Amino acid sequence: MATLTPRLRDAALRWAADDPDPTTRTELQRVLAAALVGAEAAVADLVDRMSGPLTFGTAGLRGPVRAGPAGMNVAVVRRASAGLAAWLRDRGEVGIVVVGRDARHGSAAFATATAEVLAGAGFAVRILPAPAPTPLLAFAVRELGAVAGVQITASHNPATDNGYKVYLADGAQLVPPDDIEIEGRIAAAPAAVSIPTAGAGLRVDVTEPYLDRVARLPRGTARGLRIALTPMHGVGGATAVHALARAGFTDVQVVASQAAPDPDFPTVAFPNPEEPGATDALLALAAARGAHLAVALDPDADRCALGVPLPDGTWRMLTGDETGVLLGDHLLRSGGYADPLVVTTVVSSSMLGAIAAAYGARYTETLTGFKWIVRGGPGLVYGYEEALGYCVDPDAVRDKDGIAAAVLAADLAATLRAEGRTLLDRLDELAIAHGVHRTEGLAFRLEPAARDAVLDRLRGAPPAGWTTDRPAPDVLVLRRHGERVVVRPSGTEPKLKVYLQVVEPVPGPAALAGARTRAADRLAALRTCYTHLVSA
Repeated sequence: MATLTPRLRDAALRWAADDPDPTTRTELQRVLAAALVGAEAAVADLVDRMSGPLTFGTAGLRGPVRAGPAGMNVAVVRRASAGLAAWLRDRGEVGIVVVGRDARHGSAAFATATAEVLAGAGFAVRILPAPAPTPLLAFAVRELGAVAGVQITASHNPATDNGYKVYLADGAQLVPPDDIEIEGRIAAAPAAVSIPTAGAGLRVDVTEPYLDRVARLPRGTARGLRIALTPMHGVGGATAVHALARAGFTDVQVVASQAAPDPDFPTVAFPNPEEPGATDALLALAAARGAHLAVALDPDADRCALGVPLPDGTWRMLTGDETGVLLGDHLLRSGGYADPLVVTTVVSSSMLGAIAAAYGARYTETLTGFKWIVRGGPGLVYGYEEALGYCVDPDAVRDKDGIAAAVLAADLAATLRAEGRTLLDRLDELAIAHGVHRTEGLAFRLEPAARDAVLDRLRGAPPAGWTTDRPAPDVLVLRRHGERVVVRPSGTEPKLKVYLQVVEPVPGPAALAGARTRAADRLAALRTCYTHLVSA
């Protein structure tokens, strides 16, 4: 049972006194008042709120919108911005900083707070004029020659969350040790109420140059394609429709109930295209309108999921790995690159490596996260991760970009359709050429101590016949012939994630069905084995 200690009480009083936002100041004071009279739920709530500060995880600071250092609020955002400003100044990087936001609860206030602190620290702040997709912010950093960019977003997190994502001058997200150094500057920042602020900066719109760039992505000339699309109550809908139209794809049907930005995400239990049921409305529209391709963006439009019709008239969503190899193959097949590099992660399908070899391209694998993918090496032309993230034009957006990926996917689907083929046909061809690659992700809810114990046990005593590798302290890769298992803790939740892959050779087209059956059986056996090993 949580206890209201004098230290906790005093910390809460200090934080409330230093909070420049009267709404969250009152919120914390009410929780503290209830805790002082012995309300157990209020004490537990106060302990949780004061357990901060938030730290830079896989993709920035993220947390529930609420008062206290362990939440997203104006006070936290001011101190984060002061820490970022101090770090940039220490490096001699004082110039333009771009600030953008999505349409979540608190995003407008947090973007304003960010801009005011950076302006107060002497930076030339440029603000995107309306709620905008995250890829537009990443594009703006490079387009405007900025020293940094900040996007207020929690991507596909629940509606109760928000976040603070930092991009550096190269347009890529933070990596260690920069994130640790910035956290140190945040810890040293003054109380939020004492941080100097200034006018919020100039508004700048980079939508037109972004759309012009995306419109140049298609490799083919076919445009006969009907597309069903959902932005999933996020900020990418209008930009995606304009991008597709500028690229020549004008027959786009949008899910009406999910078209407008809505921070409550009322029609989906969880605003992530990977979640069961999240794309039901999209696939229903695609079937009803006779679409050839379905596209789901996540709320900040940096991720993209594709749906395809099956021969029997039903629809299914492609996995992130299926889309990843299709887009990678499409880019390399089109040619025009000098010594190209394609990159994926240690938990994604290794088929991209086989595809790269067939085209004479370089290939590498990184740790999970686009902050690593886009730093995979010189000559990068494409990178993807299995969690629906695709970087298809790294010279423009050095991060995942769901809108650009949707345009490239439409180009591929239209090109194949003009030849009387489909995306599923192309997946069959890739499997015949490179083997059936089946992947699956498992997640086990475990506290940190239990997660570490599992990793140590599997590293010290792997199952018979398996070799082990540890590309990072908290990542374990196990391999045996045609099979791979990657075990790592979640960066955002108390979970252990296990990623399975089996590769089944395909002697020829007639053997494809049998190879798929064998791959499915081997994957099921792996699932049973590692579920038992993790749960033991």
